[in-house]
This record gives sequence, structure tokens and C-alpha cells, in this order.
Amino acid sequence: MKKYKSVLCGLGFVMAFAAAAATAADGPQLTFKWAKANVPGAIQTNPGGINNAGVMVGQYEDKNEVFHGYILNGKKLTTLDDPNGEPGTTGASNLNYNGAISVVGSYTNSAGAPVGFLYKGGEYTDIPGPTGAVASSAIGINDEGAIVGYYVDSSGVYHGFLLQGTTYTALDAPSAIDTLATGINNKGSIVLYWYDSGGVVHSSLYNGKTYKTIDVPGAAGSEASDLNNEGDVVYGWLDSNGLIHGALLHGGKYYKGNYPKSIQTYGGGINDKNTITGGYQAKSKGPWSGFTVTFK
Repeated sequence: MKKYKSVLCGLGFVMAFAAAAATAADGPQLTFKWAKANVPGAIQTNPGGINNAGVMVGQYEDKNEVFHGYILNGKKLTTLDDPNGEPGTTGASNLNYNGAISVVGSYTNSAGAPVGFLYKGGEYTDIPGPTGAVASSAIGINDEGAIVGYYVDSSGVYHGFLLQGTTYTALDAPSAIDTLATGINNKGSIVLYWYDSGGVVHSSLYNGKTYKTIDVPGAAGSEASDLNNEGDVVYGWLDSNGLIHGALLHGGKYYKGNYPKSIQTYGGGINDKNTITGGYQAKSKGPWSGFTVTFK
């Protein structure tokens, strides 16, 4: 964990179900409908989030093997390259649910440290974390413009943060060595994942007062990546062999699975229309491709 987190905080992590259906141990059956969601012409596509209009953001690798952030609105592609970032280091993590698009993400500066950003109205604004932070990443945003993410202090410790206006609030889960906040909905609920003293990753839901642990049952590690306004949560989780799978917490029940015929799968974001976006790896060490999946 003592390294800077990936630009997407979910890139190469998260999601799964089997074929078109999944069940929880004691829950109702859900059905899932899959579709590919790749940036046209990209070598790799790594979606990070999706809004209620179906607009997706993430990171892609172009034909010249250079990475960029992106906004994909139907067939319209907007490439994101923060002017303060080193070439090939910009990635978008998520966007707001409704209305004019606001995108959060991060880039890597000339010192090799990630820096969070907000992209809105064609302009980039740095989200550097509170005074004293040596690195940061903006990972989630709601319709009120509240932003969550993480920053790294001078001792190398990761802290989650909530940014409202110009005010940062540190978010540190109890018993955590490092904490990263990954999603915030319009009710102000926040999902986070955090590392304990043994290096095991756990997930929590924060309601502004208390942290509730929401680990995926049976997982060797759980990373909550996003939530919607209904309180549904998507995860990346590790099995005992270190392979990445995904899960959905819906209606108080956990659902596990994989993109069909994939080796690893991750879910980057979820909207209020029961749609999840993420990526999958069809073969070991192969490229990542994007998908959407709807459930009901």
C-alpha cells in the first residue's frame, strides 16, 4: 500500500456476476444484461463512472500506447489531458449524477506524485488536498459539487477527504492505517476502503457521523468503489488466489460474479438507473475492455 494509488482508484480492480444472473445466499435473484463500452479505436478502456444520462468517464490507451482520461457520451468522445500533468497520466474517476457534467480524477505531476483535479465547463482545477498534502486524488463527486478522494501526508499516510467549497474534512476509518474515500451520493453518504495493520483492505459506509463496515462476505479484501442515491454499492474484492472479482450490495444483499468468460473484472461506478460500468480482462495479462451492465 505504500505507493500512490492508481489514477482510477479502481483501475484493474472490481466487479463480476456469472453469465446473465447472480444470486445472494439468502436474497432474491437479479438478472444482468451486459454490453461492451469501449472508447472507439482504443487499445484498452478502463471506465470509472457513469451518470444517469449514461455518460461514462474513465481512462483509455490510444493506438500509440498513450493513456488519456475521457468522457464518452454515446459516440461522442472528449479526451482529457490535464495541462499540469505529465503526458499519459490523466485519468477520470467519476462524474456527478445529473445536470452539467463535472468530472473528477487525477494526473501525475513532474515530481511523480498524483494530483486530483476537477474538470468542469472545459476548465481544469487542481484538487491538491489540504495544506501539507504531498499527493492527492479526486475520486467521487455529487450533484452539490461535494468531492471525495484521498490525500497523502508528509509521513506517507493516506487519508480520505471530503471537500465542500474550499473546506477539506479528513476521513479516517477507525482502526485504519490508510483510508481512501471513493464515492459520495446526494444524501451525503460516503463509501471508503481502508487498510488495517495487517494490510487487509476493508470497506465502510460513512453517514457523516459513524463508519459502518460493509465488507463482501468471504472476500480476502474488499474495496467499495462507488454508490448511488439508492444506497447500492459496487465493489472490487480479492479471492484467496489474489484474483479480482466484483460485487454489488443491493437491498441489503450481496451479489458476486464476473463478466462472462473473463479472468478478472471490475466495476468502476453505478448510477440511479441500475447501471454499472467497469472493465474486464479476457485473458491473463491481457488488455482491459469496458462494459456496462444493468440489473433488475
